[in-house]
Amino acid sequence: MNDEEAMTTPYWLRISPAFLREKLRNRHNLQKIISNMVWLFIDKALRMGVGLFIGAWVARFLGPEEFGMLSYSIAFAALFSPIASLGLDSIVVRDIVRDPSAQENTLGSAFGLQIAGGTMAFFLAVGVAYLTRRGEALTCWLVGIAAAGMIVQALDIIDFWFQSQIQSRYVVMARNAAFIFVSILRVVLIIFQAPLLAFALAGLLEIMIASSGLLLAYRSRGLQIASWRCEMSRARVLLRDSWPLMLSSIVGIIYLRIDQIMIGNLVGDAEVGIYAAAVRLAEVWYFIPMSVLSSVLPSIVTAKSTNEDLFLSRLQKLYNWMSFMSYAIAIPTTFLAKWVVSILFGPGYARAGPMLAALIWAGLFVNLGVARSSFLTANNWTGVAFFCNLIGCISNIGLNLFLIPRFGGMGAVMASLFSYWLAAHGSCYFYRPMFRTGNMMLKSMVYPRIW
Repeated sequence: MNDEEAMTTPYWLRISPAFLREKLRNRHNLQKIISNMVWLFIDKALRMGVGLFIGAWVARFLGPEEFGMLSYSIAFAALFSPIASLGLDSIVVRDIVRDPSAQENTLGSAFGLQIAGGTMAFFLAVGVAYLTRRGEALTCWLVGIAAAGMIVQALDIIDFWFQSQIQSRYVVMARNAAFIFVSILRVVLIIFQAPLLAFALAGLLEIMIASSGLLLAYRSRGLQIASWRCEMSRARVLLRDSWPLMLSSIVGIIYLRIDQIMIGNLVGDAEVGIYAAAVRLAEVWYFIPMSVLSSVLPSIVTAKSTNEDLFLSRLQKLYNWMSFMSYAIAIPTTFLAKWVVSILFGPGYARAGPMLAALIWAGLFVNLGVARSSFLTANNWTGVAFFCNLIGCISNIGLNLFLIPRFGGMGAVMASLFSYWLAAHGSCYFYRPMFRTGNMMLKSMVYPRIW
């Protein structure tokens, strides 16, 4: 490798084995995608390690009931988060990739939409919490604090720009700085026996610091949000494409989070705390499919517009990798679940062990659902995404109503497993143009060939 080539080669590739360097030589787009994934993995791996340890420490300190209240409030506020995001993330990335010359209009219009959406989501969350948990002032305050973050997160529009450029390292540095600072703060809160409300405020503070970091990262690239232009005509176009995704996200977040809400209302906050411990461990690795998708989405969208065979080939490889990663995590977790829960959360959360052993398999369908979203986005089949999530949502609510009163948190686990499969894979066979991608997903589950 000569000096000029070494200057343009990512550090991770320079220290990789010779066969890998040779395989990726002169494949600059693939190097860029892998570099982006490496940065995203560093970010999420740090959160997985440190965040899981600190989160378990917080859960031990608060106990199942208060931890259940905190988890309930976060899940409750999350029900309204699609109204804040408006389903714009993949749409903004897609449009910047397709037309970089109009990115200021795209970013400015999307930012204005998300400010309005975040404000609406905040008032809706607080209002509904007040009506449904009347007389529980602490719960309403917790929901309000969690919901306030949705307004601040309008600056996540900057993240979409970095995704379109496959330059996530700037986002990683901004968010990690906020995460590390607030993690230290949570330890301080535990040491000084802080009340529950302080831990909720720490979560809001992390969002505020991370958003400020994104703004600084954007400016470090020589760009200014002052150049963004919010135009009503552009905003209408964005909403025209994104509203089905927003509706899809609404039903998606319902079937992802309604279980904790229903457990709290049907069984109690302590059961929510135990179930939330299992959910936290089962979902701690969900950053992997999201990191992969944010890195490969631009190349999949480009392939769709240039070569259908290349598009399908890349899609199959993505499905295969998603299935392989799911099995690599689910199989050992099934056997180690009780031990992991006991070590991290303590004996008070022992019933979360069997829940984790079963719930970890939902990750297979979550992974494939994330991968399939690239197929739907590239085809602009946003209505299909909504339909798939809708049947998963209806299934989950119905099964939760039947199973939670009988089996508590384990009933929610059983409902989630079936509903995740139905939304991600089973729904493909309700619509003929989706049969092919459904078969591709099935092939990846049976034989996830990654090489």
